[in-house]
This record gives sequence, structure tokens and C-alpha cells, in this order.
Amino acid sequence: MPDVTDKLVDLPRYSSMDCPLHGLVTILSGPWTTYILWLLKNRGPMRFGQLKKQMPSISAKVLTERLRMLEGLGIIDRHHEPTIPPKVTYSLTERGHELDAALDALDALALKWSGRTGWS
Repeated sequence: MPDVTDKLVDLPRYSSMDCPLHGLVTILSGPWTTYILWLLKNRGPMRFGQLKKQMPSISAKVLTERLRMLEGLGIIDRHHEPTIPPKVTYSLTERGHELDAALDALDALALKWSGRTGWS
């Protein structure tokens, strides 16, 4: 499989405003996307069931769609081990880790605005 992290992303495709920033924000603001990224960044590689357990109100269909979209953009990696049952683990790619500083800044701002000192 080719390394998608070396490919450019057509960010204006995700925005009607022909704006790369708006395209990126549109991708990240999709349902559950920032939480998936936050979990993988802060808790490391996770299996589908572990992710689903952290988001009880998400459907398996939506979680699968979000994971496939992020994988297609080269933001997360899907590692499949052909065992019985199959073991699939998701983790951030190098491109996904490029979001670390932005996620950290948003996380700090969210904590500040909410008056919290940390997440449980």
C-alpha cells in the first residue's frame, strides 16, 4: 500500500469556500473525529472495540466511516493482524501526529474555558 502521508490532501474539496483551512476544520469537525484523534493521541493505539467502548452512543457504522475517512487521508493507520479473530489496531500516522500541537492547544483552551484542570 502506498504511503498516503506523502500525498497532498485536496483540502478545498472539503469546503465550499475554496479555503484549505476551512477544509481542514471541516474534516476535523466531522462527527466524533476530534474525539477519535484525541483518544489515539492520548491513549495510543486502540482496537475498534476499545474506541467504541469510549463512545457508547456512536454507531459501529459511523465509527467505521470516520476511521476509514481518517485512514484515507493518511491521518490514522489501520494495522490488521490475520489472527482468529482478526486483530485490527488504529494509531496516528506521522501526518496524524502533525495535529498534536493543534489538538494540545485546543485541549488546553477547552479546559480553560470549562474551568476544569484535566479530563477524567
